[in-house]
Amino acid sequence: MKKWMTTMALAALLLAPTAARAQKVNVDFDEQAPFATYKTFGWTAGTPSPNPLGEPRIHAAVEAALMKEGLTLATGTPDVVIATHVMAKEQKEIVTSGYGGYGPGWHYGGYYGGGGLSTTQVYTYTEGTLVVDMYDAKTKQVAWRGVGVDTVSDKGDKNQKKVVKAVDKMFKEYPPVIKKK
Repeated sequence: MKKWMTTMALAALLLAPTAARAQKVNVDFDEQAPFATYKTFGWTAGTPSPNPLGEPRIHAAVEAALMKEGLTLATGTPDVVIATHVMAKEQKEIVTSGYGGYGPGWHYGGYYGGGGLSTTQVYTYTEGTLVVDMYDAKTKQVAWRGVGVDTVSDKGDKNQKKVVKAVDKMFKEYPPVIKKK
């Protein structure tokens, strides 16, 4: 029994730091924006990625998604202007793992309970946010916004995959379907 409890405690400790944080993606849009008329896009300055290699990768992912939706990169004045904003901040997560010892069969700390094995650790990770804003070039108003939030890896290829996944999710239902009230 003691070996089983030790094995379970070790398994809990090993799995705790890898708790999955799901990528979150949200989209919002102006219901009055004439999405059907948007055929071309261009770029404007946003908030660049802290990683100088990240910015061109983000732009490539957004361009691929827009082209997939039938928009083309403008050589003149575009119908919409795109800005990306990238932010990163450190987050802390407190993880308690293990088990307590209450009830029959748990003999740590005395007969029928008490004690148990558990540990609490603080994990620090970087959370990245990617915002893609689409402005109507004529009105200069935001027509569409996509926001993706995920953990940042120390590996560039993993981050690129996360960016592509987030951008694909953002543009999954573009142009937006406006529900009649």
